[in-house]
Amino acid sequence: MNIAVFGGTFDPIHSGHMMVADVVSSRLDAQVIFIPAGQPWLKSERRLASVEDRLEMVRRAIHGNRYYSLSTAETERSGPSYSVDTMRWLKRQIAPCDELYFVIGWDNLLSLPHWRDPETLISLCRIVAVPRIGYDAPNKATLEKLLNGLSEKVVLLDEPEIDISSSAIRERIQHGLPLDNLLPQAVESYIKEQNLYLE
Repeated sequence: MNIAVFGGTFDPIHSGHMMVADVVSSRLDAQVIFIPAGQPWLKSERRLASVEDRLEMVRRAIHGNRYYSLSTAETERSGPSYSVDTMRWLKRQIAPCDELYFVIGWDNLLSLPHWRDPETLISLCRIVAVPRIGYDAPNKATLEKLLNGLSEKVVLLDEPEIDISSSAIRERIQHGLPLDNLLPQAVESYIKEQNLYLE
């Protein structure tokens, strides 16, 4: 079985995330595990919506899709969330014949050498890199300069190109602007019910 790990703050999870998951699941014939970050080390300067709210939004977004599941592995762990720790833990949970993938954007792929223990991370799984607006697809030579052996562990996807961000959605909510299908309907309803992102 192919298992693709899709991590992030999901603050909130939006239609772009769902499009990425759909393409990854289809292209790799994979089950997608959404793993919301507990305390992401790269975003420690901003106050996030509560763990409970972010988990519930993901739960509602993926409801009814048998290829998707939610893991609380990072939200139950104290301290900063590091991808390598999560993948090490997950590797122990799956069957030896299962293939593990980790989903990131082209932009994050370029910063991978600055993550915690990137060599171990790429030894545990293959990296699925999806397009980001404003970034070119990195070539094999570039990847090898970044991290030895990285080019052999990367699956570069050419779609979907997403021009949606959680920060822009939060800003639109604060200003009372329409969301125009930027969110799964169940997530938009939950945000309104809970009055999230109004301040």
